[in-house]
Amino acid sequence: QVQLVESGGGLVQPGGSLRLSCAASGSIFSIAAMAWHRQAPGKQRELVAHITSSGTTVYADSGKGRFTISRDNAKNAVYLQMDRLKPEDTAVYYCNALVKTSYSGTFATSWGQGTQVTVSS
Repeated sequence: QVQLVESGGGLVQPGGSLRLSCAASGSIFSIAAMAWHRQAPGKQRELVAHITSSGTTVYADSGKGRFTISRDNAKNAVYLQMDRLKPEDTAVYYCNALVKTSYSGTFATSWGQGTQVTVSS
């Protein structure tokens, strides 16, 4: 069993910054990719940013130049630094991870419960 817990969400004014954190715990042998997704009211969940175990990153166009994803492999954690936030960034942000729970096992995706980010004046 793998648990992912997000933190760092909240209310911020347009132009402000937030740093989201996500820590994975439980039966973890290795973690391949980690990512942040978001879901706004009435919309489908969408990818925000993705990072591989070696640090290669991919960003959705909506966050390029404003968001930075990073990870700490020793802590099984992933972070999302969000700068110059806009009202349209308002959403529940979810982290996920591709996790292997044993040497002989296969990778499976685990999701966190989400953290609310609200950008409003």
